[in-house]
Amino acid sequence: MAWRLAKGALLGFFLAISFPLAAASGFGRVEPVYYLFAQLCALVPGIVGDYLRIAYYRQTLTECDLSGRVQFGSFFSHPQVKLASQVYVGSHCVIGCCEIGARTQVASGVMIASGKRQHGRDAEGRIQGAGEHSFEVVKLGQDCWIGTGAVILADVGDRTTIGAGAVVVKPIPAGVTAVGNPARPIEGKGK
Repeated sequence: MAWRLAKGALLGFFLAISFPLAAASGFGRVEPVYYLFAQLCALVPGIVGDYLRIAYYRQTLTECDLSGRVQFGSFFSHPQVKLASQVYVGSHCVIGCCEIGARTQVASGVMIASGKRQHGRDAEGRIQGAGEHSFEVVKLGQDCWIGTGAVILADVGDRTTIGAGAVVVKPIPAGVTAVGNPARPIEGKGK
């Protein structure tokens, strides 16, 4: 019980410290300022950084439960993110527009890109779409494990394991283990 009180007090302290940063970013609505402070918070080491990041994201993301943890070097590249309870994000992850279900764990070095986005070319061959905000939300279900270095570009079902280094380009169903590039479910595994 004493630990819960101490943890609650620490979270309150870091919510107060991060409040000016969140307010300066319009609570996530002024994206250039949001990016600045998201990247700055990503560089604070140790448990102090973990508390600072979750407090900042609680105030700037669309939804963020304080029971989560975001490790050193990780940041959310867009404030349009929903983090359910007890989500763990390892170090050096870059996460775009997504929804992450309760108790899902994301290992270090994972990239969750903001859904499929078309980058066409104009008549002169120049790339288009880089400045437009037309992102799809990637959904990771509850109780998932996302392995080290995975790249997630499509939805992942509940209770699914994504192997280290896998590249998810198409939706992966619930209750399976998927590996490879492109990621594919392994027969008879993961249930």
